[in-house]
Amino acid sequence: MELYIPHPPIETREQAIELFKAGFYEVLTDQNVAVLEVACFRAEEDGQAGLIPLLPVEQFKGRPGLIVDELLGMTIANYVAGARGIFEFIRYDQAKPGILRKLGPIANDAIGGLIAGVSSRIYSGSLEKQKLIASEKK
Repeated sequence: MELYIPHPPIETREQAIELFKAGFYEVLTDQNVAVLEVACFRAEEDGQAGLIPLLPVEQFKGRPGLIVDELLGMTIANYVAGARGIFEFIRYDQAKPGILRKLGPIANDAIGGLIAGVSSRIYSGSLEKQKLIASEKK
Protein backbone atom coordinates (compact mmCIF):
# COMPACT_ATOMS: atom_id res chain seq x y z
CA MET A 1 0.00 0.00 0.00
CA GLU A 2 3.05 2.29 0.20
CA LEU A 3 2.74 3.16 -3.50
CA TYR A 4 -1.04 3.00 -3.84
CA ILE A 5 -2.70 6.27 -4.84
CA PRO A 6 -6.36 6.44 -3.74
CA HIS A 7 -9.12 7.59 -6.07
CA PRO A 8 -11.60 9.57 -3.98
CA PRO A 9 -14.55 9.42 -4.13
CA ILE A 10 -14.23 6.01 -5.80
CA GLU A 11 -12.59 4.19 -2.92
CA THR A 12 -11.20 4.75 0.54
CA ARG A 13 -7.96 3.20 1.76
CA GLU A 14 -9.99 0.44 3.45
CA GLN A 15 -11.89 -0.25 0.24
CA ALA A 16 -8.61 -0.30 -1.69
CA ILE A 17 -7.24 -2.93 0.71
CA GLU A 18 -10.31 -5.06 0.03
CA LEU A 19 -9.86 -4.55 -3.72
CA PHE A 20 -6.26 -5.71 -3.41
CA LYS A 21 -7.29 -8.80 -1.45
CA ALA A 22 -9.90 -9.71 -4.05
CA GLY A 23 -7.44 -8.99 -6.87
CA PHE A 24 -4.76 -11.22 -5.36
CA TYR A 25 -7.26 -14.01 -4.81
CA GLU A 26 -8.42 -13.79 -8.43
CA VAL A 27 -4.91 -13.69 -9.88
CA LEU A 28 -3.52 -16.41 -7.62
CA THR A 29 -6.24 -18.83 -8.69
CA ASP A 30 -4.82 -18.70 -12.24
CA GLN A 31 -2.59 -21.74 -12.73
CA ASN A 32 -0.38 -19.82 -15.17
CA VAL A 33 0.43 -17.21 -12.54
CA ALA A 34 1.08 -19.99 -10.05
CA VAL A 35 3.55 -21.67 -12.42
CA LEU A 36 5.38 -18.40 -13.05
CA GLU A 37 5.63 -17.63 -9.34
CA VAL A 38 6.78 -21.14 -8.42
CA ALA A 39 9.37 -21.08 -11.20
CA CYS A 40 10.71 -17.75 -9.97
CA PHE A 41 10.97 -18.93 -6.38
CA ARG A 42 12.64 -22.15 -7.48
CA ALA A 43 15.16 -20.14 -9.52
CA GLU A 44 15.74 -17.93 -6.47
CA GLU A 45 16.51 -21.01 -4.34
CA ASP A 46 18.82 -22.42 -7.01
CA GLY A 47 20.62 -19.07 -7.40
CA GLN A 48 21.14 -18.73 -3.65
CA ALA A 49 22.55 -22.27 -3.58
CA GLY A 50 24.87 -21.70 -6.54
CA LEU A 51 23.08 -24.25 -8.72
CA ILE A 52 22.54 -22.06 -11.80
CA PRO A 53 25.20 -22.86 -14.40
CA LEU A 54 27.64 -20.01 -15.17
CA LEU A 55 26.25 -17.88 -12.33
CA PRO A 56 28.34 -17.80 -9.15
CA VAL A 57 26.46 -17.03 -5.93
CA GLU A 58 28.36 -13.75 -5.50
CA GLN A 59 27.21 -12.53 -8.89
CA PHE A 60 23.66 -13.76 -8.28
CA LYS A 61 23.46 -11.68 -5.11
CA GLY A 62 25.43 -8.66 -6.34
CA ARG A 63 26.39 -6.45 -9.21
CA PRO A 64 26.70 -6.88 -12.08
CA GLY A 65 23.65 -8.95 -11.60
CA LEU A 66 20.93 -10.49 -13.63
CA ILE A 67 18.52 -8.89 -16.02
CA VAL A 68 16.32 -11.95 -16.41
CA ASP A 69 14.78 -11.24 -12.99
CA GLU A 70 13.36 -7.99 -14.40
CA LEU A 71 12.05 -9.86 -17.44
CA LEU A 72 10.33 -12.41 -15.21
CA GLY A 73 8.68 -9.67 -13.15
CA MET A 74 7.58 -7.86 -16.30
CA THR A 75 6.21 -11.10 -17.75
CA ILE A 76 4.06 -11.67 -14.67
CA ALA A 77 2.85 -8.05 -14.63
CA ASN A 78 2.14 -8.19 -18.36
CA TYR A 79 0.24 -11.47 -18.07
CA VAL A 80 -1.92 -10.09 -15.27
CA ALA A 81 -2.55 -6.58 -16.59
CA GLY A 82 -0.90 -5.96 -19.96
CA ALA A 83 1.22 -2.90 -20.74
CA ARG A 84 -0.23 -1.00 -17.78
CA GLY A 85 1.03 -3.79 -15.54
CA ILE A 86 4.55 -3.34 -16.91
CA PHE A 87 4.37 0.38 -16.17
CA GLU A 88 3.34 -0.41 -12.59
CA PHE A 89 6.09 -3.02 -12.32
CA ILE A 90 8.70 -0.36 -13.08
CA ARG A 91 7.30 1.84 -10.27
CA TYR A 92 7.43 -1.04 -7.80
CA ASP A 93 10.82 -2.25 -8.99
CA GLN A 94 12.42 1.17 -8.56
CA ALA A 95 10.90 1.88 -5.13
CA LYS A 96 10.98 -1.69 -3.75
CA PRO A 97 8.38 -0.97 -1.05
CA GLY A 98 7.69 -3.23 1.92
CA ILE A 99 8.56 -6.88 1.54
CA LEU A 100 10.19 -6.34 -1.87
CA ARG A 101 13.33 -4.88 -0.30
CA LYS A 102 13.73 -7.99 1.86
CA LEU A 103 13.46 -10.60 -0.91
CA GLY A 104 16.21 -11.90 -3.16
CA PRO A 105 16.78 -10.70 -6.73
CA ILE A 106 14.34 -13.02 -8.51
CA ALA A 107 11.75 -13.33 -5.75
CA ASN A 108 11.38 -9.57 -5.36
CA ASP A 109 10.61 -9.18 -9.06
CA ALA A 110 8.22 -12.14 -9.05
CA ILE A 111 6.23 -10.64 -6.19
CA GLY A 112 6.68 -7.13 -7.61
CA GLY A 113 5.17 -8.28 -10.91
CA LEU A 114 2.25 -9.84 -9.08
CA ILE A 115 1.60 -6.71 -7.01
CA ALA A 116 2.03 -4.48 -10.06
CA GLY A 117 -0.47 -6.50 -12.08
CA VAL A 118 -3.09 -6.41 -9.35
CA SER A 119 -2.45 -2.74 -8.63
CA SER A 120 -2.79 -1.90 -12.31
CA ARG A 121 -6.11 -3.71 -12.47
CA ILE A 122 -7.34 -1.68 -9.49
CA TYR A 123 -6.16 1.59 -11.04
CA SER A 124 -7.83 0.70 -14.33
CA GLY A 125 -11.06 -0.22 -12.58
CA SER A 126 -11.03 3.03 -10.62
CA LEU A 127 -10.42 5.06 -13.76
CA GLU A 128 -13.34 3.34 -15.47
CA LYS A 129 -15.57 4.12 -12.48
CA GLN A 130 -14.47 7.77 -12.58
CA LYS A 131 -15.32 7.96 -16.29
CA LEU A 132 -18.72 6.40 -15.65
CA ILE A 133 -19.49 8.83 -12.83
CA ALA A 134 -18.36 11.78 -14.98
CA SER A 135 -20.54 10.68 -17.90
CA GLU A 136 -23.56 10.20 -15.63
CA LYS A 137 -23.17 13.77 -14.32
CA LYS A 138 -23.37 15.16 -17.88
